[in-house]
Amino acid sequence: MYKELILVGDKVLIEPQEDSDRTDAGLYLPQGVKEKEKVQAGRIVKVGPGYPVPDPSTLDQEPWLSSKNKDKYFPLQAQEGDYCIFLRDQGVEIQVEKKKYIVAPHSAILVLRRKNPPLEP
Repeated sequence: MYKELILVGDKVLIEPQEDSDRTDAGLYLPQGVKEKEKVQAGRIVKVGPGYPVPDPSTLDQEPWLSSKNKDKYFPLQAQEGDYCIFLRDQGVEIQVEKKKYIVAPHSAILVLRRKNPPLEP
């Protein structure tokens, strides 16, 4: 399933919430109206490692030389299982095993809702 996917950098894999094809009053919406929505909601199912942080000791080295230091990343705020509202036009829709997902940059996320927030010290 989506577990084999490796997200690069600051990308998140979102399972989009199914849009209703009716308004609250019961009127049916044409397909074009739903596609023009600028924001969409969904559940985050996987996150990338984060924003890459350059190693200061390798800045003066040539780029093709291999580094013995492990890559470092600044982690993302989004976590697996979070509910999010994101900018639809910044995401790319993919299909994995007949299920639709959206890959979006972390910066496209507007709001996160976490069921169990971490404990603060």
